[in-house]
Order: sequence, then structure tokens, then C-alpha cells
Amino acid sequence: MKKIGLVFLLTVSIVFMSGFFPAAADQPRVALILSIGGVGDEAFNLAAYRGYLKAKEAFDMQIDLVEPGDVAEFEEHHHHYAEMGYDLIIAIGFYQEVVVEEIAPQYPDIHFALVDAEVDLPNVTSITFKEHEGSFLVGVVAGMMTDSNKVGFVGGIEMPLIQKFQIGYMEGVNYVNPEARIFVSYAGDFVDPGKGKEIAISQFEQGVDVIFHAAGGTGTGVIEASEEHCFFSIGVDSDQDHLAPGKVLTSMLKRVDIAVYEIIGDLIDGTLESGVISLGIEEEGVGTTDFQYTRDIIPDEVFNTLDEVKNKLIAGEIEIQIPDF
Repeated sequence: MKKIGLVFLLTVSIVFMSGFFPAAADQPRVALILSIGGVGDEAFNLAAYRGYLKAKEAFDMQIDLVEPGDVAEFEEHHHHYAEMGYDLIIAIGFYQEVVVEEIAPQYPDIHFALVDAEVDLPNVTSITFKEHEGSFLVGVVAGMMTDSNKVGFVGGIEMPLIQKFQIGYMEGVNYVNPEARIFVSYAGDFVDPGKGKEIAISQFEQGVDVIFHAAGGTGTGVIEASEEHCFFSIGVDSDQDHLAPGKVLTSMLKRVDIAVYEIIGDLIDGTLESGVISLGIEEEGVGTTDFQYTRDIIPDEVFNTLDEVKNKLIAGEIEIQIPDF
């Protein structure tokens, strides 16, 4: 009898306490599926990962993180979390557009968020960025910092999204230095640092002294080359200035971290909606770093010009001509 009484008391205690402490099951369940290359790309995925860490800490919740090794894995991961009834599945990168488009209609009660592509469905939030605006800013920096009047661009895969980086960069260079020659190369890969380094060295040997990359993990090779061969590079997506202090002039920040954090916050406070969110300079979705390692290298004239250009872009006084891909 004493044993039965003890069990009864424990059961009552658990039930009683549950009234004060919500069960873990009551907490929204979120899965974050990164793009190819994972956190080690030091760029796009790393930015998403920072948003993941911030959300975990701020909201004191468990968020499942997935780093697929291959494009073929995306569908499996989406099905897995959808079948488990997760409240929100966040897909990072354009590679996942087709999967979200296919799977989201099958699970209308689950919300999907897609970064870097648009899917028009009632349970999907698409987050895009005005990469051309941020790239215009670093183009201004490159155009004013080149001594040889030759600057370079290294892209990952040649496609509309990356071409937005290229076009914005080229227009920024031309805005401040119409005489500059711009070298453009594509690696055909986002996860090949060796290829990025090879291309960067090739451009350097042709006289290029500033190279902006929009190539994910491939771009770390560009930065490595800039340090070894003493030319300037410009990072992308995350703050990459520390990868070669003094040689990375700045990085074109693409605030995927903010997008991930805020979309989870919207889920928690019940304001998450479908549709397209587009983030540019005005929304602080793109921009430059704070020049921690190069502020003493870059003349004040460059910073003054950057401030003027930012204001003009926000006011619509500078229009970047992006083709209708």
C-alpha cells in the first residue's frame, strides 16, 4: 500500500507541476535545412547558422539543424520533418525551391520558409535579398581602391541570382571609376576553394588588384590567394574580413542570419505570414562590414562616397539595371 501511495503522490505531483511548466511538446518545432557546403562555407550557410544560434538562445528552444551532403538529400529531409508534424521548416538556398514547391502543398498545416527563391503557396514565406544593392556598395570600394584600374569578380555558378551580385558590383565600380576594366570569371561550383584560388591568381597575374567573390565556399580560395599574393579581396554573405585581415577590404553582408531569426520569432508570436519578403539596404538586409581591419587603409573619401551612395540607393536616385532573367 505504501508503494502504491507513493506512486499516486508522484503522479499527482507531475500533473500539478505541468500546470505551471508547459510541456516541451507545446513548444513550436522548427527545422533548419542548410544548403550544400554547410556551415564550413564561411559565407551563406554560416550566416544562416548564426541566425539559428541567436534564435535558440533568445527563444530558449530546440531547433533541428540539418547540413545535407548532397542535393539529393533535400527531399528526404523535408518529408521527414513534415511527417513528424513540425511547425516550421526553413529551407536555405535556391537548391531547395523545387522541393518546397513539391512538398508544401502536401502538408498545408505546416509552414515553410524559403531563402533565396520564391514559391507562391499559402503556407510558404519566401525571403529574397537585393544582392545588387550590397554589391554596388562593394563595387564602389573596389573602384576607388584599385591602383591598376583592373578589378575582378569571381562567381560560383553562373545563374540569375549570382549575376545580380556581378551586375551590382560592375555598376558600383563604373559609378566611381568608369575607366576601370572588370574581369569576370565563374568557377561552376560553390564548394571548390581550389578552383576559386586558381581563378583569383589568374586574374591577379593579369593585373587585377581587387577581387570580389560571390562563390560560397569556393570564395575562400579567392581570399586565401589575396593573402598569399598581396592583393585585395572582398568577401560575401558573412563577415569574412577576419579570414585575411588587412587583405579583405570588406564583405558584402547578406543578412540571412536576421531572416532566420525573425522568421522563427514571427512563428512564436503568431505573426508568421506567407508571401515574399525582399530585403535591401533600406531594410538592413544587405550592406558592408564595419571595416575592422581596413579602416586605416581605406581613405576617408571612400567612406564619404559610400555614405552618399547608400542614401541615393535608398532614395531611388541610383537605379541598378537588373535584366529580367
